[in-house]
Amino acid sequence: MLYRLAGDDVVDLYARLRNVAATHLADVQVAVAAYLGEHTEEVTREELLERAASGQITVLDVRPYEEFEAGHIPGAVCIPIDELPDRLNELPVDAEIVAYCRGAYCVFAPEAVRLLAGRGMNAKRLADGMLEWQVAGLPMESGGT
Repeated sequence: MLYRLAGDDVVDLYARLRNVAATHLADVQVAVAAYLGEHTEEVTREELLERAASGQITVLDVRPYEEFEAGHIPGAVCIPIDELPDRLNELPVDAEIVAYCRGAYCVFAPEAVRLLAGRGMNAKRLADGMLEWQVAGLPMESGGT
């Protein structure tokens, strides 16, 4: 089953609740670091928009196809994290790749970056993810794989 949040107001509420918890609970950052693993280099939303507009990067969505089809960053390529090791040849070896997933606490993008960097590719992750992208009201596309 695929579930969807009822509206942008629910997305905003969820993001705000998560931010309040992170601000008021001292152990959140320690738990996040343990959960996401070693730090990977990040790109902000603003940097991604600027680099994508100039064609300097490949934007890689590593969420499942259903989530990609429901909404993604314009121009993103979808290779779900579980398929990435077998589909590396579909990515340019000489370009910067910025991977993203569900949100700031999703493990897919950091995992993708570690895999790509381990193969000698120039990979970074979006500092947050699709949730924060949507809350910011940034452009989105739907459909297509």
